[in-house]
Amino acid sequence: MAQERQLPWWLKFLDYTNISVTGATASFLLYTRSVGVSYFAAGAVACSMSVKLVKKAIRQPRPPPMVGARKKVSYGMPSTHSATITYFAVYSTLACAYLPLHPSLPSGWLMRTIPPLVIVPLALLIALSRLWLGHHTIPQVLAGCSYGILFSCTLFALWTHGLSEVGQWAALNFPIIFR
Repeated sequence: MAQERQLPWWLKFLDYTNISVTGATASFLLYTRSVGVSYFAAGAVACSMSVKLVKKAIRQPRPPPMVGARKKVSYGMPSTHSATITYFAVYSTLACAYLPLHPSLPSGWLMRTIPPLVIVPLALLIALSRLWLGHHTIPQVLAGCSYGILFSCTLFALWTHGLSEVGQWAALNFPIIFR
C-alpha cells in the first residue's frame, strides 16, 4: 500500500483559509458595524454561493487529488476558493483606493495601503494552493479568479452608483446595528 504523504503546515493552513478569512471578516464587521462592510461580506457570500450554482451547471469533475490531500466530492469548475478570495482582494483594493474610511478606523495612507499589500499576495497563495493541493486544474482556478474579479467589480460599481445611499439610510434608521 502506498504511504500517505504528510502535507506541510502552510499548505494545510491554505487548505482551510475559508475559516480564517470568514473569521477575520466577521471580526472586522463586528468591530466597525459598518453598512459598507456588511455589503462587502454579503457580497462574498453571494459570490461563493453563485459560484457553487455555476459549478452544478457546468459539472466538470475535479482532478485526482495529490497524495496526502483530502478528496473533494463537489465539481471543480470554477474554483469557489479562487473566486471568493479574488472577490476579497479586488473589492478590498477598490475600497481602499476609492471609498472613505470608516470613522472607527485610523485615518492615513497606511489604512489604504496595508490591506491590499496583505490580501493580494494572500489571495494569490490561496488560488495557487488549489493547484498545489490537487483540488483544481489551472483552467478551473483561472475561471474562479475571473469570476471573482467580475463579481467584485460589479458589486463595487453598484455600491458606488447608488447602493451606498441605501446603506446611509440603513445606518441612520438602525443605529443599534450600524454605526
